[in-house]
Amino acid sequence: MIMWEEKRDVRQQVLTDIIRQRRSIFADDYLDVPIPEDIIREILTNATWAPTYKMTQPWRFIVLQDSQRAPFGEYLAEYYRQRLSADEWPHNRHERARLYPLKAPCIIVIVLRRHLKIDIKEWEEMAAVCCAVQNMALTCEAYDIGAYWDSCDACVAYAREHWLEDHEQCLGFFYMGYYDRQKHHSAKRRTGIDKKTTWLY
Repeated sequence: MIMWEEKRDVRQQVLTDIIRQRRSIFADDYLDVPIPEDIIREILTNATWAPTYKMTQPWRFIVLQDSQRAPFGEYLAEYYRQRLSADEWPHNRHERARLYPLKAPCIIVIVLRRHLKIDIKEWEEMAAVCCAVQNMALTCEAYDIGAYWDSCDACVAYAREHWLEDHEQCLGFFYMGYYDRQKHHSAKRRTGIDKKTTWLY
């Protein structure tokens, strides 16, 4: 009897490898290499193929590059300086926050855009946006691009102050950048499905 694993075709194996090799890669590990616009467009296009109930497509994206990164860094530093004591937020952390966005060649603002005409629960539209972000993360992995989703309060506040309309909500910033895959190793492991799954027959 031929085992199922032996019958996998190339597409199945590639998909499994992309899903299981994907990791959150932080901007400190990014290389100073720009991401071509056509690849960014491909990442965003794949995002829009996420499942979406009643086809509301409740996502909007704002791409931050080049000169748009420094103002965000200044905002991050000031945001935490105003909210944390000197002991909690020493000068070196302030400087790190200010410079951090400059390490990412591309940052994408993730926006939940609520549909105004179709009656649909907020969580359903939020779930659709989450699926869109997962598509982005998997596409980044396929292109050897590091990425992670940052949903910190400062990100949300920055988007709210600059770009959002009344029926929109920022769900965080998606950082992207090339990195040295040979030097990056993750020891994180997933819990086996037998501990997370109930089988009913």
